[in-house]
Amino acid sequence: MRRPLPLLAGLLLLATACTTAPEPDPKQADDRWRPKPGLAWQWQLSGRLDPTVDVPVYDIDGFDHPASTVKDLHARGRKVICYLSTGAWEEFRPDAGRFPKSVLGTGNGWEGERWLDIRRTDVLEPLMAKRLDMCRDKGFDAVEPDNMDGYRNRTGFPLTAADQLRYNRLIARLAHDRGLAVGLKNDLDQIPRLLPDFDFAVNEQCAEYDECGRLAPFVAAGKAVFHVEYELEAREFCPQTRKLGLSSMQKRYELGVWRRAC
Repeated sequence: MRRPLPLLAGLLLLATACTTAPEPDPKQADDRWRPKPGLAWQWQLSGRLDPTVDVPVYDIDGFDHPASTVKDLHARGRKVICYLSTGAWEEFRPDAGRFPKSVLGTGNGWEGERWLDIRRTDVLEPLMAKRLDMCRDKGFDAVEPDNMDGYRNRTGFPLTAADQLRYNRLIARLAHDRGLAVGLKNDLDQIPRLLPDFDFAVNEQCAEYDECGRLAPFVAAGKAVFHVEYELEAREFCPQTRKLGLSSMQKRYELGVWRRAC
């Protein structure tokens, strides 16, 4: 049995222990990348990656690309966004078997994909945390979480706007905890409430549906809006989106190499 230390000796030992405690990790979450409005970008989710597009930002699939790809893009001066589906299940992902059937809803319109019951954060939080660990460990700068507006779709679950706010904020927090910037994908209705939680936005087809003005709060806050159109020609939407400060381009639905920037 140890003898109690004399009071003075105990105090000296305590002081020494306090001064020799390990330093915190110098990489703080607040040091994350914060993309500014107007940055040009490339969004490629299919086909062989072309790393030579002369833009400062790439958005690529987080599962499909190794850390070496991210490192190469960094060497070329690019920031790299990790695309993930956080609101839908995809049967072709390596972790698909970890999702219990109880959280799988109806199809979301893409083959092999089903909406998730985002109310079940007890199940989904650890699964999404592992995915975000992967993005961090591969060296990505940010994450684009997709399918973040299930409450506005027929998912097979009675999802509410409050459910979506809670889940989207959870994903943002998990990303920030890992030093990753995070983008709000579509979900225009909740921009006023989610703007403080997200570092940028990713939008599809706001010009086609006459909704681009609803993204103005991001630009006003100094946060980039990465935007694409599929059905409209660049000349039809670029004049408007340039005035709004969006980072716009025309793409094809398969999101291959081809792009036509504003």
